Amino acid sequence: MFSKKNNATYRDMLPGIKMRTASYGDKTLMSEFLLEKGSSLPPHSHVHEQIGYLISGKIILKIGGESFETLPGDSWCVKSGVDHSAEAIEDSVAVEAFSPVREDYLPK
Repeated sequence: MFSKKNNATYRDMLPGIKMRTASYGDKTLMSEFLLEKGSSLPPHSHVHEQIGYLISGKIILKIGGESFETLPGDSWCVKSGVDHSAEAIEDSVAVEAFSPVREDYLPK
């Protein structure tokens, strides 16, 4: 599978947070997130293992009770079932991969 970036494919996930599915296969899905300064992702968990990389900006990640100031080039892994949240300190771009595939993130 090959996917070309298309700005029309971004979806509003939460106030100030947009997501587009970049590519996916049978076992893994990759998404790009645009986070506006001041937006936040509330604490949650899911069955998916999640690996991320911050492209630009600055976010505060909370993973399993620990807080991390995340800058461009930093990466993270959230294991299945672990509570996590995020707050955008600056306008930010992050890429994350999920396994198994997040059905709710598949293109409509």
